[in-house]
Amino acid sequence: MSYRGAEAPKPQETQALKVEDYMARKLITFRPDQAMHDVVDALMKHKISGGPVVNDQGELVGVISEGDCLKEVVKGKYDNMPIFTGLVAEHMAKNVITVSPDLNIFEAAKMFLEKRLRRFPVIHDGKLIGQISQKDVMKAVLNAKSSTW
Repeated sequence: MSYRGAEAPKPQETQALKVEDYMARKLITFRPDQAMHDVVDALMKHKISGGPVVNDQGELVGVISEGDCLKEVVKGKYDNMPIFTGLVAEHMAKNVITVSPDLNIFEAAKMFLEKRLRRFPVIHDGKLIGQISQKDVMKAVLNAKSSTW
């Protein structure tokens, strides 16, 4: 049997679902010199579980979370002083995993599973430009056309 002259099936074009198309751009951010008490107030007021920490140049220097705040609560209990003391720089996570705005949304999903994190800051040219969460990835998947998977 000869396949000469048979036309090969054309590959379907896949959607370029990128992080930048689904990331949050309006973020609540914190400063390294900000008081921890202010962080707790902001987390409660905005109903968020954490946020990026940026310097005056808009560069990401860390992330502060509810967990970081809870560590202070526990520490305060032992000191018989359950208050939030210190500055963000003293309590934030400094080794932050970031992603590029050009990263494919499915690669971001894979990173969420591998790293067991809830969100990644999005960095472009050294500056924080957004944040992608697991929920943002789910929105992207819902918007994807099933024929292009």
